[in-house]
Amino acid sequence: MEQNILKVTDIKKSFAGVQALKGVSLEINAGEIHCLAGENGSGKSTLIKVISGVYTPDAGQIVFGEKTYNKITPIESIRNGVQVIYQDFSIFPNLTVMENLAFNQELANKRKLVNRRRMRQIAEEAIGRIHFDVDLDAKVGSLSVASKQLVAICRALMFDAKLIIMDEPTTALTRKEVNALFKIILELKDQGIATLFVSHKLNEVFEISERFTILRNGERVITGATSELNNKKFAYYMTGREFEDGSFEPKDISKEPILEAQGLGLDGYFDDVSFRLHRGEILGITGLLGSGRTELALSLFGMRQVDSGTITIEGKQVRLKSPEIAMNHGIGYVPEDRLTEGLFLPRSIGKNIIVSELDSLSSRLGVINRTDKKKEIHRWVKELSIATPNPDNACSTLSGGNQQRVVLAKWLARDLKILILNGPTMGVDIGSKHDIHQLLKRLAEQGLGIIIISDDIPEILANCSKILIMRNGKINAMLSPEEADEQIIFQRMA
Repeated sequence: MEQNILKVTDIKKSFAGVQALKGVSLEINAGEIHCLAGENGSGKSTLIKVISGVYTPDAGQIVFGEKTYNKITPIESIRNGVQVIYQDFSIFPNLTVMENLAFNQELANKRKLVNRRRMRQIAEEAIGRIHFDVDLDAKVGSLSVASKQLVAICRALMFDAKLIIMDEPTTALTRKEVNALFKIILELKDQGIATLFVSHKLNEVFEISERFTILRNGERVITGATSELNNKKFAYYMTGREFEDGSFEPKDISKEPILEAQGLGLDGYFDDVSFRLHRGEILGITGLLGSGRTELALSLFGMRQVDSGTITIEGKQVRLKSPEIAMNHGIGYVPEDRLTEGLFLPRSIGKNIIVSELDSLSSRLGVINRTDKKKEIHRWVKELSIATPNPDNACSTLSGGNQQRVVLAKWLARDLKILILNGPTMGVDIGSKHDIHQLLKRLAEQGLGIIIISDDIPEILANCSKILIMRNGKINAMLSPEEADEQIIFQRMA
């Protein structure tokens, strides 16, 4: 009989009258890999914080083995074997790997003097548990995202972890890094350590988890074996909506290309890249990290000037020396990191929407027409279904999917000819992802030329009418969706 290491029963939690959890129950066994899924706002984060002692539940019980709690402190949760690895990993970037791993144990043992030999021994034992090869003297801030995550896992194992909770652990990882992480999770399973894997990526849920629990609007919708789940059921349980599968078939492609690249090169990043984009098309560009795909996108938006080759827009050769020049030619760019590159988070939703069209809303003296501004904001909030009670609220109050809609609204408010999207649905839940895809298809049908750059292969296959695969800075293949599947694309990428 499997041993229950965690059982939460009928957990309820409210914030200012809003019920975040409405009687949620969850069980996890020793060595189990359990996926907790749900859209943004479903209650996943609240449940994690109840289990880890950050939040006190209004009702319900938390059981660790034979111990039952109505409320629990973070220290009690840790003593019962719970370790949470949040998306920011909660590590000190200015300290070395050794210091990050050893300091907590030194503090727990109330050491008054620093003994670096002892700290190194502690750190070596920690990385040895998962065979992690890393320079202990390296500053954590200099490591890759994947390595930072492994540092966090090593630190969690130092406290006799029985359950490691990973909150969206693959958001910023490449496919190769995801495979390495899954290998570690399976090794933890062999050691009897359970993993609660929080994700809304369907392929990862099926690949790594044995059981799943899905939350929606603060309630548990279903718990079951992952083997009994498929894509359609998963999407329905997550959203309460049914989505039809299908690829994008452009209806009206322009005869002449709106954008043509010939022999583009940027030293150290890509070389001899050529392609055409027509109005009405969605062109997909994919490749592993380091393939040159992002640098190509930045060059097409004028953020990196190419060393060789030509770019032609509507039959006219142009030199995209800056984003301003690219924008004047009707090009918009949705960056990979919307939080730091795409939005002014403390500013209002409305101000973020109109920031790219301030000139057209202003008089010659620079005074913004308030009536036009208000109309424009409400137009795009309505058109893109941005879920907000008030567009004067800060952009940081929105979910990931709605923030991405704001980024899109900012560009669509301009008279665009070409829209380039780098990772258009990264960190976006399944319902918002579907809605964004439908919007992009609709925009293409209205005559926009769209380029999607993504390593999400199902996204590329479902939305693109032509697929370019980059490898080592060169185009390795140009395929139609009919010629490609996930396996073929992965082979070409690698």
